Amino acid sequence: STSRADMKALGLLFLFVGVQCSIPIDRRIDCHPESEPTEISCQSRDCVFDQTTNGPIGTPKCYMQADKMGYNFAGSNDNGASLQKNDGPRNPWGEDEPTLQLSVDNGKGNGVVNVRITTQTPRFDVSSILALPREIIPSEESLKVDISINKPSSFVVSREDGTKLFDTSIGGLIFSDKFIQIAALLPSDKMYGWGENIHQSLKHDFTRYTSWGMFAKGDAPNSTDLHTANLYGVHPFYLLIEPSGKAHGVFFLNSNAQDVTTLPAPGLVYRTIGGLLDMYFFPGPTPSQVIAQYHAFIGRPFMPSYWALGYQLCRWGYKSLDDLKSRVSAVMEEGIPLDVVYADIDYMDKRKDFTIGENWSGFDEYINELHANGMSTILIFDPAVQVDYDVFQRAKDRDVSFIEWERFDQVQPEIQNQYPMANDTKLMLGLVWPDRHVAFPDFLDTTNKTNDWWEDEFKRYYQKVKFDGAWIDMNEPQVFYTRNTPIDEEPKNGRYPVVCPKTGPDAEWDSPPYQTHAVFYYGEDSFLGDDSLCLSGLSQRRTNRMYNTRSLYGWSESKTTSEVMKKTTGRRSNVISRSTFASSGRYAGHWLGDNSANWNDLRTSISETMEFNMFGIPYVGSDVCGFKGISNQELCLRWQQMASYHSFFRNHNAIGYPYQDPAVWPTVAAATKKANEFRYRHLPYLYNLHYRASIAGETVVRPLFFEYPMDEKTHEISYQFMWGKSITVAPVYTQGATTVDVYIPEEGYYSIYDEDYGVKVAMGKKAYAAPTTSNTPTFVRASSIIPRHKSSALTTTSVRLQPFSLLIVPGEVESTGSLFWDDGDSIIEDWETADYVDADLSYSAVGESQSLTVNATHGAKSITVPPLAEFEIFDYPSSPDFASFTLNGAKMSISTQASKYSRITKILKIVFTQSVPIGAQGSTVIRWKNV
Repeated sequence: STSRADMKALGLLFLFVGVQCSIPIDRRIDCHPESEPTEISCQSRDCVFDQTTNGPIGTPKCYMQADKMGYNFAGSNDNGASLQKNDGPRNPWGEDEPTLQLSVDNGKGNGVVNVRITTQTPRFDVSSILALPREIIPSEESLKVDISINKPSSFVVSREDGTKLFDTSIGGLIFSDKFIQIAALLPSDKMYGWGENIHQSLKHDFTRYTSWGMFAKGDAPNSTDLHTANLYGVHPFYLLIEPSGKAHGVFFLNSNAQDVTTLPAPGLVYRTIGGLLDMYFFPGPTPSQVIAQYHAFIGRPFMPSYWALGYQLCRWGYKSLDDLKSRVSAVMEEGIPLDVVYADIDYMDKRKDFTIGENWSGFDEYINELHANGMSTILIFDPAVQVDYDVFQRAKDRDVSFIEWERFDQVQPEIQNQYPMANDTKLMLGLVWPDRHVAFPDFLDTTNKTNDWWEDEFKRYYQKVKFDGAWIDMNEPQVFYTRNTPIDEEPKNGRYPVVCPKTGPDAEWDSPPYQTHAVFYYGEDSFLGDDSLCLSGLSQRRTNRMYNTRSLYGWSESKTTSEVMKKTTGRRSNVISRSTFASSGRYAGHWLGDNSANWNDLRTSISETMEFNMFGIPYVGSDVCGFKGISNQELCLRWQQMASYHSFFRNHNAIGYPYQDPAVWPTVAAATKKANEFRYRHLPYLYNLHYRASIAGETVVRPLFFEYPMDEKTHEISYQFMWGKSITVAPVYTQGATTVDVYIPEEGYYSIYDEDYGVKVAMGKKAYAAPTTSNTPTFVRASSIIPRHKSSALTTTSVRLQPFSLLIVPGEVESTGSLFWDDGDSIIEDWETADYVDADLSYSAVGESQSLTVNATHGAKSITVPPLAEFEIFDYPSSPDFASFTLNGAKMSISTQASKYSRITKILKIVFTQSVPIGAQGSTVIRWKNV
């Protein structure tokens, strides 16, 4: 006979089997992400254990009964609904909040929709720190939010045509103090974004389950195979292309440790351990419009100086100033255009900020010499300062805020007692590059004291060394040797590591119930404080915790340093930061971190650069030729060629590895010289792209699908990119390759590299020659006008003296372009009153009559604007009548010796006898006729 216990067991089994069948295998929410589950450990969480092996890669063996868990609709109010926790399966990582408020703001019908889910009582809200501009760009598309009264309740964000963009009917809403989860079904698998991580392809892979951590961590990227680790910055934003070809974006405004899992359904699961669910939906409907809307909301990127777009040389491991000088001279002797010389921590005295080492005597004179040659210098500054020298004493005297412990009994006496300047403080001291312990400035200080001290130290140092830009590193912040248990032995020289409380009454911050993928990826011995400060540490002048603000450390240092650099130099701020957060692009650029000298890292740096342009940081690039490891001639050559199209263009490598500047190999030197000359000649085009990014939120380097969203072939392309809307670049990223596959998405592209310059290329996919002796395969789009310098030069200072040249590519419609010009370095406080030229360029042909117009909608006031000296037109049908040229209706003189037309190449080049001024507001019109 069957006992009551047996029946109960059978009933429980029946329940689980039924749930297994009700949750499709492509939309399961992992209930045991931290380790391999057992049936017992899974069921103890009220979850379903299923060892099915025929599902997608990464299918959870232990998954939630998501369709039964969540909150029920409890009534509507003015801007949303109140929600009541249902009696479904329990939350594995905390006690559920009993009631929630779901608020909807449709932005008064302008397209952008905000959905917030939070508790009745106040919670940490990162928006109070960021102070985002939240500018709204009206859209032709509107979104709506429908809240379901089903049990459990859900909501759907959709377009007016019914397309569901974010459908939470999948279930699984959880909200507790230190664990929040929301899941949604998506309209397609064409997702791009989330960061900072290494993605093997630009488009996310929905053939499998994949989790990505987002929490600032000073961990080097690894592009070998699939590595889903969280890196230096946090950008919880994605763009998705719908089946119709329309695009939308979603931004999760949250700074706590978080992760996202993509589901094959397609769908996603978003989790965070603090704050609230604050989601913004951008309707597009084109990819470029999505990004413009997102950048308007978070803040558009800063405008870099002209010199900052030049080639940059760096190395960690110069033994002395003479060592640095010798490598700079070697590069210059090859005739390679070069603008910026860097000094890494080698220049400091024992790696302490605002010092100069004994092997760097005369550093100030050398920088002055570089300035005399039209070049610039960027120095590295780490945020943490050693606590036993004058810089720290001045900070203490000025009541500067540092990251600190909450109570004195948490302070580690074995550390603090070593330092008379710090032994009466609760400062959380750690180890980084200096020999002794350091303290970490609190750049979120609610007073101005910390910022004022930082400014004072920069100005003091500037009196010694006239540096031009700031490279801020280690600002996740990274801390060496952080531990969660005390060490067993006495360290050398008293270098005790900071120990974070992982057990006991103080462990709730450093050991929360849910550790996120930022821990799960690294294994059981990991914890959230690894390689950083303890999350229990106090920030924002002791009113907040690193638990909430760690991922904002780099952002806050960037914001502060940007303002400090303006006040220190009196010129435009040029700051490069390792750690970034949403809106960091307003203040700083970013390099992609401590990559490795291999082909995988070259390849992923291409897609990463496109991602950071989406994130609002277009001044971005990689350590060219690789930071770690031994680079080689072919790899370095191809990397130099590819990176010459990235806004931040720096060769950099690590101590202990051979020199890898381009002068090391004659072939690399020749290829770099050629690539840099192309870049320097086209700097007006690149500078104009950054201007458009700064005023309109455009991208500089963008995926092909931004321009061709209806062409599904472009959705899968990760390593060919657009330079603005008019130029496509197809770099070589494979060892041994002498050709590269290029996809030309439409008729009317022309080659502008060595192979068949000016020749029209066929639409579709084709292999193009890419010998090491030529530039990267580069093609310009029909109906475009590209502003450029008449020729290249060895520095941006020199090339700015060159007159302008225009490349005109005709098409079925009028050819257009734009030109921006200013003095290249002045601080821009207000675009309305700034001194610059913003000109629309247009070319049209009606029969035998041709016209070129430069219409300066904003004219220069006092700056020097180079004149227009020449133009070139591809695919020109016949010879022009040189005697027919007029300028604003008056006859103009053309150099008949320098001007020419080829019936074979169909390229027309016109050189003016006297260059044409274009700086004043108004139109300049050149007309002519053909023979």
